[in-house]
This record gives sequence, C-alpha cells and structure tokens, in this order.
Amino acid sequence: MNTLSVDIAKALPFLPGHSIDAMQPALSEAHEKLLSGSGKGNEFLGWLRLPSSTDNMLLASIQEDARQLAGEAEVVVVIGIGGSYLGARAAIEALQHSFSPVLKKKGDPLVVYAGENLSEDYHADLLDVLNEKSYALIVISKSGTTTEPAVAFRILKEHLEKKYGTKIARRRIIAITDASRGALKKIADDEGYRSYVIPDDVGGRYSVLTPVGLLPVAVAGFDINELMEGARQMQHLCFRSSGLSHNPASVYAAARNLLYRSGKQTEIMVTWQPQLLYVAEWWKQLFGESEGKEGKGIFPASVNFTTDLHSLGQFIQEGTRNLFETVLSVEHPAKVVQVPPDPVNGDGLNFIAGRRLSEVNRMAELGTLLAHIDGGVPNIRISMPGVTELHLGQLLYFYEFSCALSGYVLGVNPFDQPGVEAYKNNMYALLGKPGYEEEGKKLRLKLK
Repeated sequence: MNTLSVDIAKALPFLPGHSIDAMQPALSEAHEKLLSGSGKGNEFLGWLRLPSSTDNMLLASIQEDARQLAGEAEVVVVIGIGGSYLGARAAIEALQHSFSPVLKKKGDPLVVYAGENLSEDYHADLLDVLNEKSYALIVISKSGTTTEPAVAFRILKEHLEKKYGTKIARRRIIAITDASRGALKKIADDEGYRSYVIPDDVGGRYSVLTPVGLLPVAVAGFDINELMEGARQMQHLCFRSSGLSHNPASVYAAARNLLYRSGKQTEIMVTWQPQLLYVAEWWKQLFGESEGKEGKGIFPASVNFTTDLHSLGQFIQEGTRNLFETVLSVEHPAKVVQVPPDPVNGDGLNFIAGRRLSEVNRMAELGTLLAHIDGGVPNIRISMPGVTELHLGQLLYFYEFSCALSGYVLGVNPFDQPGVEAYKNNMYALLGKPGYEEEGKKLRLKLK
C-alpha cells in the first residue's frame, strides 16, 4: 500500500533501558478499548468507523451543495472555531496552490474563515472584502452558542441579508450543527437553511471526516472521495492489529509515551512544507485537548523549517532538554523547480546547480535531524508519500487513531475537554451575561 510510515530509530537511543516492545501490553489494551468501546469517553467514538461507514449518498449531497455554492459565490466564509474549522483549513491549505488567492479562477471560490477569533479589525477587514465580492456562508457549531462563531455568524448573517435580501441570503447559508437541538439547529430550521449533521458521538476535534470538514474541502474544489479512501485505508491498517510491526499509530503512540516517561514533556511537530502549517495547527488541538488534563500530557508545539531554524533553531539545538521532535516529511513533491547555474557564481551556490529544490530541502531536513540528535533531541519521523487527498486522508485518520491510543496509554479520557469551560465562564461573567453577575463582581475585584 502507498501509505505513510513511522520511523522511531532516532528516538530509541534516548531511551536506554527502555524497550519499545515493553509498551505492547498497554497498546493492546488501549486498542481493545477503542475497538470494543469499553474505554473512557466511549460515547464519543463515532469518528472511529467514519471512513468505512460514511454513506456515498452523503458524499454526493455534499459535493452537489459544494458545486452550487461554488457556482454562485466568489468567496465562501467558513464560520467556526477549534475542531469546527481547523480540520477543514488544514486540508484545504495543504492541497491548494500556495498562491491560490492570486490565481483564483471563475467558479473556484476562495475559502476564508471567521469566528475563530474576536478581533474587531479582522472582522471589519472581512466585511470590506464581502462588500466587494459575492459570497456565501458555512456556519459550523454543535450548540450555536459558542461565543466566537456565534458573534461572527450574527454579524455576517445581518450583512448577507442586507446585501441580498432575506430570501436569497437563506440560499447562501449552509449550517452544520446538531441533529435535533441547540441554537443553531433552531435558527436553521426556522430560516430554512440547508443543513448537515454533526453526529452526537463525534467530538469537534475528531470531526474532520464529517460534513464539518468535508463540505469546506469540497467547496474548495478537492476530491472528498479520495480523502475518505485514504482514511479508509488507514482505518483498515489501524484496526487490523495493535502490533508495533503492523500498526503505525501504535508505533507513534508508544514512542511518544516512552519519551514522556523519560522526561520529554514537549513535542514539537516539524513540517518542511509551508502548506502543512495548518495540519500542525490541527494536530496541536487534537493532542492538546485530548491529553492535557489531570496534571498530565505532552505539550504540543510546532515549527516550520527551514523558516523557524532562523528563530527557534538555537533553542531546539541547545536549550532545555525537555523536548522531542516529530518530523512530518513528504517524500514526493508534486512540482519541479531546479537551481540554475550562474557563470559568476557570486553566491558560491554552483555546487547545487541543476539540483531540484526538493533535494536541497531534503538535505536541510537530514542535516537538521542529525544536528538535533547530536544536541540531545530525540526524533520521530512520519513520512507521507505526497500531499494528495488520498495521503492526507491517511494522515488525518492516523493522527486521530494515534491520539486515542496515546490518551488511553497515558491514562486519561482522550475525548473530553473539561478545562475549556474555565475561560468561557470568566468571559461571560466579565461581559455581564445574565446569571453571572456575582461571579463578574468577584473577577473584576481580582483584576484591580
């Protein structure tokens, strides 16, 4: 199978006295809990079989709605936060042309994002764009009351209705929300929006292979059938065995937990392709929310090399030795650019003349790997054959399955996020939300 692989050879020397094989019993137990649904958070295991269980009629419906939006809108705004937008953005930015806003053609809408922040300037700038462009909205929220996307939807819904009139505006909004309850579900029903369901048993950060991710990806013009096929391939591989010699998710989960036990509390996800930046952002939410609880967890950070070698490279090379790197490496770039010769050779680079830029990048990757290992940084390498819908589907499901295994090995529930509510409650109290008055008084005193 043309699939991703995991290499931990450059991590094992940092684990003297520890055998990766010693992790097998814990991995087997975690694997059994996942497949049988007997572990913590088992009410949120709907993502587990999505690749093999998603109905072709659902995919066809998503593709048809995507074609309709693309046919009438120059810009499609995806409104959501956290898992309600990160997976879609990760996939779109990985697959699209690096300069797609410049090269955008008619019938090829630009996907932009709102509701992932509360910046007034950002949303004002977005409205400036939408004043000049035809647009549509995809609003994604299970409850419809999460502050950031709810505020953005209120603003953009009003703008859309003023621009097109209520009747036409309704045709330009698609809601992705709960099947039967919540504020957004009620608005969608009352207004008659087209809508898709976020399954009750799928948490936000595991929802990229539901309409939450699939509709925006399809709107951007990418093949969601291939994306799901890649995920199906990885599901089959991960279900077949928990064995370290067969399951890449087991290898990754085992290595990172062993490193954590040895004192490596920070994991840096390293990308070498700028288009994978948001894959790393999605990964950070997936692992951060899943494992960071009960005083436990590996802190997820990310860098993009070679760019960040000129900012964080010094710290990684010689700073606090509490970190390890996981390198996401792409084997086969899709395009060819060669370094030209220069008769003067003023920059001294003729020694690489005629070579592909990908070869130069690969040598930078390998040179950095060796330098960081020499500097005391363990390295795990995740290798994907290319950046296509198929391979991206494999990668997304691989990360999800690895995260679930790793959380169970760590001893936490990888499907809840109880700590997320703390900031929300404080924000509601400070804004004067009804029912939070007394708490608001206490917080304002603390801020003096």
